[in-house]
Amino acid sequence: MMGPAHGMRRLAQSEDEKAKDSGKVVGRLVQYLKPYWLSVLVAFLLTLVNAGTQAAGPFLIGRAVDVFITQGDKAGLVNTMLILVAVYSAGMLSMRFQIYLMSWAGQKVLADMRVKIFNKVEELSLQYLEGREAGDLMSRLVNDIDAINSFFSQGLTQSIGALFALIGVVVAMLTLNWQLALATLAIVPFMLLTTGGFARLARRAFRRTRETIGDVSADLQEELDGVKVAQAFSREDLNIRRFAERNAANRDANVSANAVTSAFAPAMDVLSTIDTAIVAGYGGFLAVNGLVTVGMVVAFLQYVQNFFRPIQTVAQVWTLAQSAFAAAERVFELVDTIPDIQDSADADDLLVLDGRVSFENVTFAYEAGRPVLENIQLEAEPGQTVAVVGPTGAGKSTLVSLIPRFYEVSEGGVSLDGRDVRQVTQESIRAQIGMVLQEPFLFSGSVMDNIRYGRLDATDDEVMDAAKAANAHDFITCLPDGYETEVGERGGLISQGQRQLVSIARAILADPRILILDEATASVDTRTEALIQKALAHLLAGRTSFVIAHRLSTVRNADIILAMDEGEIVERGGHAELLANNGLYADLYRRQFYVPPEEKDDSLDQHQSIAHAHH
Repeated sequence: MMGPAHGMRRLAQSEDEKAKDSGKVVGRLVQYLKPYWLSVLVAFLLTLVNAGTQAAGPFLIGRAVDVFITQGDKAGLVNTMLILVAVYSAGMLSMRFQIYLMSWAGQKVLADMRVKIFNKVEELSLQYLEGREAGDLMSRLVNDIDAINSFFSQGLTQSIGALFALIGVVVAMLTLNWQLALATLAIVPFMLLTTGGFARLARRAFRRTRETIGDVSADLQEELDGVKVAQAFSREDLNIRRFAERNAANRDANVSANAVTSAFAPAMDVLSTIDTAIVAGYGGFLAVNGLVTVGMVVAFLQYVQNFFRPIQTVAQVWTLAQSAFAAAERVFELVDTIPDIQDSADADDLLVLDGRVSFENVTFAYEAGRPVLENIQLEAEPGQTVAVVGPTGAGKSTLVSLIPRFYEVSEGGVSLDGRDVRQVTQESIRAQIGMVLQEPFLFSGSVMDNIRYGRLDATDDEVMDAAKAANAHDFITCLPDGYETEVGERGGLISQGQRQLVSIARAILADPRILILDEATASVDTRTEALIQKALAHLLAGRTSFVIAHRLSTVRNADIILAMDEGEIVERGGHAELLANNGLYADLYRRQFYVPPEEKDDSLDQHQSIAHAHH
């Protein structure tokens, strides 16, 4: 069976493949417009109206020259000018509403994209998320979406309008005079070659800008999270230099990208000037020889301007487009990520658990060939408390993380009430498992909101009852706004111990059948630990529990104690039994209570007597 690292599949493409994939990126962006097809259709029709006005204007000007000006028909000239004003007014209004409709649809699309990306992040496994910088993921959700937003709100509407205006102008020219039309279009091959060359250079340049802004975001988030450590070790200067390097890399990438795109508009201006000269020269030759009228030449000179005006519009939004396409590649790369842990096609919901947990010859590796757990065999009966102890890096947290299927076993299987966790839905498993971690995570919001997170339909009275059971009620009522007090980001406005009590209240309210405690009392003072221990006693009652603890005094009453070392269970039994075995558990116990080697035997006898008396 493949390890979890091999279960992850992502769309990996070389730079050349990505450069050739522009059409697919644009096509996928367009697919997001499908739900808003009616608005897009109306905008499309308005675009045709605008394109028609762009084509009709020069024709009316040419007619005014040939028919009314040369013949001195003032009334006809005035009427033509009034029609021209009406035509351009219609074009202006159609463009106004077209831009509004496409901007509205674009904002809807961006909202949909954000939801889809957020849903994907929620689906991805811990193994995937732990292997990525949070700042880079945030950059895709914020910076990359903002780049696409700029294109949708500004560039897309102008580009679509410019495209149809260009088509209208070409059709009008071919209809009026195919010879002058071909003279006007003679510059097109050079224009396409120039555009293609700039497109390849710009895409690579803007892809680099999106990558470097992701690096900047990741570094910024890490430095903000670790600012206390940086100040404690006086590493501010080092961090500033490192951030400056990443920021400079992003600056240089943006300068390079802008250097490419800023050269595009002047190149189009040069081609426009050359084309105007071609039409003026060839049109003048035809007019002198009586093959076309002067008004026709004037009209075609106007058409040349109308032909390149859309191209100049595209040049103006070129930077937005290339940046958006590079950003879209990163967004779609994340959207297309296939989670390495998924519900099987025939998975069903796990009904109410009794709480029996079984590990059957479980081996797990984050990377293939480097197992962190090997041959784990374990049976926990409903209502039992299983303590897991061992040195740092022994695999304790990894072991308990396999129960809610945060990771996928490499070999063997984990079962709940005899059902393999891979045969039931993840949601139904996790709905019946509660976790209290060493570093409790509270969301921005009130104390009430954070406790209710354990069961969203709970009443205020039920939330308060859970807080009382967790010994949190007293301190909560002393807060400025009681249960409505804001805890701040990550709960930073209340103390570590208070955050832990709130997280225990949250778990009590959820009323899980299986409970996982990962160093729940490791980071608090002894007074708060006493409150937490009382709360945990209430929480553990009647539940199958897995308790990871370095403070061995907290696990004496466990039904089973597992001593782990280097990914294996090397000892199992009760507290007194393991002390008597004089193995890893006894060694850990002695070291924690500073028992000198010469007093080892007497100390063990004493601890055994205490343990028997405690029981």
